[in-house]
Amino acid sequence: MSLHERERDGAAAPATATRERLLSAAIDFVAEHGVGGLTLRRLAAATDTSHRMLIYHFGSKEGLLVAVVRAVEARQREALATLDLRPGDSPADAIRGMWQRLADPALWPYERLFFELYGQALQGYPGAVPLLDGIVDEWLDRTVELAACDGVPADVARVHARLGLAVIRGLLLDLLATGDRAGADAAVEEFAARYQHGWPV
Repeated sequence: MSLHERERDGAAAPATATRERLLSAAIDFVAEHGVGGLTLRRLAAATDTSHRMLIYHFGSKEGLLVAVVRAVEARQREALATLDLRPGDSPADAIRGMWQRLADPALWPYERLFFELYGQALQGYPGAVPLLDGIVDEWLDRTVELAACDGVPADVARVHARLGLAVIRGLLLDLLATGDRAGADAAVEEFAARYQHGWPV
């Protein structure tokens, strides 16, 4: 590596660390306060930084919110790999476990934000459009990796992963809109039961 490259990487490291610190603070702020009336100036004041620093790292309020959603989504994908599953547990158990995690009211502010930005992205709002990058495929890829451990062909696993993602996201939207946890839980159980004896292949 050349001296120029080392200097460049050395300068990039603090900037990356600052961005990650600001992003973590923004995630905590959204979890506590939601996004109603959120402005970059309010967030800057609450996270001990400046409005201009947030603009520098995220470009806009929408850019910051997209980064928050993507970071929370990444955490949930990692959680999929760390569910407390025992040998012999079925895909149905994984579905139930993931639903219990995602339906936690502590995550609802992020999930409301997800659906709000998703709608804006579909309408073509420039600040929100980047959210669409990988919004489906990143989840499918993770599920296909896990299914491969059970010997499920990738093409089969991908179809079922897409179906499962659509069902879970749809029921999360249902839950947020209606507050009917019992009804959403029952629907998830009906879906999960189809996988009680393994992956249909």
